[in-house]
Formats: sequence, structure tokens, C-alpha cells
Amino acid sequence: MFGLGPTELIVILVIVLLLFGGAKLPKLARSLGQAKNEFEAGSRESQLDPAREDAKKPES
Repeated sequence: MFGLGPTELIVILVIVLLLFGGAKLPKLARSLGQAKNEFEAGSRESQLDPAREDAKKPES
């Protein structure tokens, strides 16, 4: 995963914990998960309907 070892991941998690606090971490993780799901859904939708992308472009 991005060439990060266990030590680097632990350091990053500790920094995130210090910045956001323990109470806000579940809300932050939930928001990141929802954003990821919306991005994947939009990506899937644009791959399924390429004609829709052409309709958005103005003709010159």
C-alpha cells in the first residue's frame, strides 16, 4: 500500500488521532467512506454511458 510499512502507518494513525481526537475519528471515517462510494458510483456511471459525456460537450 503505497510502499508504507507498519511503522509509517502507526505514526500516521497517531498523528491523525492527535489532530482529530478519538471522538471525531468515526465521523471522519464515515465521511471518507461515503465520498469514496460516491466517487466510484460516478465513475461507474460515466463508464456505462459514454454518449452522455458527448452530450455535455458544446458543439463548435
